[in-house]
Amino acid sequence: MRPIFTVHAGEFVFGEVVEKRFPDLRLWMPTKDTGVDYLVTDALCENSVSVQVKMSRDYRPSFLESEFERELLAAGWFVFSHSSLENSAAKIWSLILVSHERKRKPIFVNISPRALLKCLVQTHGVRKTYHLYPWVLKNGVCMEGRGMKKVDKKDFLSGSFELRSRDMTTSLENWDFLEKITEGV
Repeated sequence: MRPIFTVHAGEFVFGEVVEKRFPDLRLWMPTKDTGVDYLVTDALCENSVSVQVKMSRDYRPSFLESEFERELLAAGWFVFSHSSLENSAAKIWSLILVSHERKRKPIFVNISPRALLKCLVQTHGVRKTYHLYPWVLKNGVCMEGRGMKKVDKKDFLSGSFELRSRDMTTSLENWDFLEKITEGV
């Protein structure tokens, strides 16, 4: 076994939020990098879920000029390989978005790697590497924003642009995977 490593910021943020929201759960960290950052279990270690944590700073423009930009709460940026999503040992990937000004609480997009890969493939086609731009809007919508044009953003605000495969709203602040552990499912 190698010496214990330091926890990266995203892992710390995830762990802190889980301990506050789910005080009866236990968080376990591996001693080597296996593609799983946490194993979360119930108090008796009978039910568990594996979690990979990724964190992005906010990539919203400094000066919010357009109507769409003013509706953004957060805009992250991640780069994932097709194979890392397809072969992930983690059941959930927790994508954390942290605002520039640190005035907002971190925003969590908790999604299975298979569902994330499906979203990316349907939106962008099969690629070796994907750039994911998770955008969270004030109205509670979470979407994959990469490749959206100005007209798409304008149409979205007017209600005439359908997100389809870009829609990640069901994963926004979705903690069902941990609630199931507390219920013994």
